[in-house]
Amino acid sequence: MTTDVTTTSESVSTKKATRDIYLPAERKKVAGGGAAHIVAKDFSIHYGEFEAVKKVSADVLSKYVTAIIGPSGCGKSTFLRAINRMNDLIPSCYTSGSLLFDGEDIYGKYTDEVLLRKKIGMVFQKPNPFPKSIFDNIAYGPRLHGVSDKKKLLEIVERSLRKAAIWDEVCDRLDKNALGLSGGQQQRLCVARTLAVEPEVLLLDEPTSALDPKATAKIEDLIQELRGSYTIMIVTHNMQQASRVSDSTMFFYEGVLVEHASTAELFTNPKDPMTEDYITGRFS
Repeated sequence: MTTDVTTTSESVSTKKATRDIYLPAERKKVAGGGAAHIVAKDFSIHYGEFEAVKKVSADVLSKYVTAIIGPSGCGKSTFLRAINRMNDLIPSCYTSGSLLFDGEDIYGKYTDEVLLRKKIGMVFQKPNPFPKSIFDNIAYGPRLHGVSDKKKLLEIVERSLRKAAIWDEVCDRLDKNALGLSGGQQQRLCVARTLAVEPEVLLLDEPTSALDPKATAKIEDLIQELRGSYTIMIVTHNMQQASRVSDSTMFFYEGVLVEHASTAELFTNPKDPMTEDYITGRFS
C-alpha cells in the first residue's frame, strides 16, 4: 500500500505548498527518548462483526509526541482508547493481534487494568472535571492509590497544576468548584489530574476541539512543555496542530494505518498517494 508519489511539476509544487504550511520550527532531540514504548503487531479491534481497526503494526517511541490523523470514523480514537483499555467498557468490543506496553501484553490475562490506567493516562475531547473543588479533582487519583497525608497531597496538587501550566491561575482558589473554570482551564485541570498519578504515557483524544483559539494555543504550549517527560499520543483533525506539536504522525483511513513516519517526512514527502491526497485536501 506504499507506492511512491509522483514527481511531476504539479506534485513538486504541491509538496512545496505543503511544506510552507505545515513544517514547524526544528525541534531539539529528546534526551533518552526513542525506544519503543508501545508496540502494536497486527493489532485489530472489532465491534461485533465490524472490524474498526485492521491489523495495525507500529512502534510508538518513548518520550516523543505522536499525532494520529485521518478522517472521521477512520479508527483514530478507537486505537487510542485501546491503549489503556477504555474500549473494555463496550460489551461487543474485542481485539486480536498484540499490543505491548514496555514489552507486556496490554490485553494479557493477568494485566491489572487499574494499574495500566495509572501508567497510561487519558484526557478526552470534552473537559470532564469532577463536580468537586479544584484541590479534590487533583487529589482524587492519589487518594485512590493510597495517599492520605494532607501535606503530601498538597505537594502533589501543586506539582501537577504547575506541570499543567495552570497553578498561577488557580492557586488562590483551590477550594472552589472546578466547574467554575473556563473550558481551557478545565482541560488543563484534566491534564493536571492525569499527571497527579505520575503516568508514563498521556493519551489526548482531540483535546482542543471544543476550545477557542487562545485556549487551544495554551494546550499546545503545554504539550510542548511536557514532551520529553512523557510519551504523548494525540488524536487531532487539525493537521496544522499535528505538525506543530508532534515528532511523528500516523495517518489512518478506514481502520488501516496507511502511513507512519516522522511528522516532517509525512507532511513534506509522503510515501503513499492516499496520505498526500489527505494532507493536501483532495479528500477528507
